[in-house]
Amino acid sequence: MSKGHSQVPYSFSVLRYFHDPVTQEFANIGVAVFSKEHIYLNARCEIHYGRITRIFGKIDGDRFRQATRYIQDRVRGIGNELASSLPFESHLKLEALLATVLPPDDSAFQFSPVGFGLSSDLDSTLDQLFARFVEKYTTVTEQPHRDDNEVWKVYREPLERHRVASRLAPKRIVSPNFDYEFEHAWKNNIWHVYEPVSFDLLEATSILDKANRWLGRGTSLADSREKFKMYLLLGEPSDPALKSAFIKAQNILYKMARKPELIKEGEAEDFAEEIAREVVDHDLE
Repeated sequence: MSKGHSQVPYSFSVLRYFHDPVTQEFANIGVAVFSKEHIYLNARCEIHYGRITRIFGKIDGDRFRQATRYIQDRVRGIGNELASSLPFESHLKLEALLATVLPPDDSAFQFSPVGFGLSSDLDSTLDQLFARFVEKYTTVTEQPHRDDNEVWKVYREPLERHRVASRLAPKRIVSPNFDYEFEHAWKNNIWHVYEPVSFDLLEATSILDKANRWLGRGTSLADSREKFKMYLLLGEPSDPALKSAFIKAQNILYKMARKPELIKEGEAEDFAEEIAREVVDHDLE
């Protein structure tokens, strides 16, 4: 149970990647959250290593990906075990639980000292902490001309003109090993989920890294029992020199197990009209 009207105390720890134990340089790559009151333990980790290579140079990408995926899956597994165990061991602390996954030592992967807070929605708190400690720095590194929210404005305006923007609401898609909340979705037999994705970045490598991150998300979500169709609302690069990187990014996105619909900015009006027709037909049924 992660949601409730009352606030419950929680503890959290940030997963760090230490590139050099001597200089103690590190990058935040994940977050774990624990609530004794709600018998909740969950983690979210960055499994892609593009940002790490931009910070520290070449690393063993396969080892990084395997390690972060293992840590995330193991923490979530312990959380599931705790939720189903009777009786629950009320004396457990986050430090002890994480030590069973990653013993405190001088390895490249280390959990930070524990922090504390109050939450009425632990899943949302996990996402917010991940955005604060991990994704915040990914965004800075990418240096977008336009971020995802700015790209969303391009698509939102025709949706508002067709009076369907208000029909869209957040929807979380859950799979066995991953979940993701799409901010804009509506249901018509199946869920239609829409996500603005800005590729209006400064470097070709950033464009390809972001496409690969979405490929990873799509691959992880493909195991969901939920029936859904994904629409990625693309923001194109402002720099014509990055056109070839944008084409490659689209080719990467098409590799998703559940083929997404890729919508370009020039198609925003037609896209809004199509949704409006579907909403009207749905209401008449």
